[in-house]
Amino acid sequence: MSFEPIRILAADDLKALDAVIRHHLHSDVALVRQIAEYLIHSGGKRLRPLLLLLCARALGYQGHHHHTLAAVVEFIHTATLLHDDVVDKSDLRRGQKTANSLFGNEASVLVGDFIYSRAFQMMVSVNQMKVMEVLADATNVIAEGEVLQLLNCHDPEVDESRYLQVIRYKTAKLFESATRLAGILSEAPLPIEEHLATFGGELGTAFQIIDDVLDYSGQLEDLGKNLGDDLAEGKATLPVIRALQTAAPAQADLLRNAIEQGGGSSLEAVACIVRDSGALEYARQRALQFSQSALAHLNQALPPSTYRDALQQLTLLAVERTQ
Repeated sequence: MSFEPIRILAADDLKALDAVIRHHLHSDVALVRQIAEYLIHSGGKRLRPLLLLLCARALGYQGHHHHTLAAVVEFIHTATLLHDDVVDKSDLRRGQKTANSLFGNEASVLVGDFIYSRAFQMMVSVNQMKVMEVLADATNVIAEGEVLQLLNCHDPEVDESRYLQVIRYKTAKLFESATRLAGILSEAPLPIEEHLATFGGELGTAFQIIDDVLDYSGQLEDLGKNLGDDLAEGKATLPVIRALQTAAPAQADLLRNAIEQGGGSSLEAVACIVRDSGALEYARQRALQFSQSALAHLNQALPPSTYRDALQQLTLLAVERTQ
């Protein structure tokens, strides 16, 4: 499977989305423009806005507000990343330097605030109260997710349910909002809107679980910085949570210590325990379960079309990807 046919199908909408993003990220303040331009070129598949665009087209939407709201979703996501990287003291994302490592924490936080506030200016222009309710709720829940994740740090008692709660708040909520907005714009019946929202939330959950699995993929010497950051901050993701349940006592002690103390220095040992425990296979199966649930809701929400086919492919790609 390849992402490229999906991008080709949505090419016109993605081009329009890029134009909206560039227009609304313009500022008379030079540093805002500089950081915004860096973010535009920093990569990423723009999965969340793409979901909104494809769902809207699958529902037969013919207007232009889907471009505006797709940009709003991307702005909210970008603002959270800017703030996340400052909180996590990260200096790499997708193999590139983070904005805070290049421009400083203060500039990153403030430009993140600018992007958030610009998103709210844009959502008002759509002039639909329900749209504003959905996006205001999403930004609030995402913030709660950040705090929940902070509370879970250095706690080896974090279990799968607490881990999934953070994902639902911090990651899946924006996926859910993107797909729900397509239903609202298209004036779909409420049951269709709810199926679309559930599709997005389940897909977002599967996507994040695979992200956490991929932190342990590849050769030990090539393990991503994200994994080192997570362990240094005492974050227990699903692979570690599962390994703790099945590991021998001595290995479990090492994992607990890595979570409690911040185990960046024991990265290789933790990765070996996680891999040998079967935790990665377990986590992939959990992601697959969420993706299958997502597909079931998608098929109830949308009639057959090339756009629904593309959404099905995106769902499968989310759990089968290797990077």
